[in-house]
Amino acid sequence: METLVLVVHVLVALAMIGLILLQQGKGAEMGASFGSGASGTVFGSAGSAGFLTKLTAVLALVFFLTSLGLAIYARNHANDMAGLIAPAPKTQGLPTLPGSDPVAPVNSDLPVAPTQSGQ
Repeated sequence: METLVLVVHVLVALAMIGLILLQQGKGAEMGASFGSGASGTVFGSAGSAGFLTKLTAVLALVFFLTSLGLAIYARNHANDMAGLIAPAPKTQGLPTLPGSDPVAPVNSDLPVAPTQSGQ
């Protein structure tokens, strides 16, 4: 099921890229208003703007829904996989040397303050 949604998602993304590149900008409509023969086109004198815009909106909705479906699947898959990960080892109850700080790292590169011994 996930593979099918992923394939649809990629195909819709590619179709959206193509449709967006096919659409003309706002300034490109000036030539059609002066009778450049646009009335004999496939989409009529209004041009393809309405059809391409609606088709792009539908593809954007499908893209959004497939994105949402893939995100939900990934979340559920991550929750299922969380139980398979081994828990972290417990650090409580480890033996410590007398006078040592169990929180401080053993091999620290930090300088240690000198202790004052009964001078």
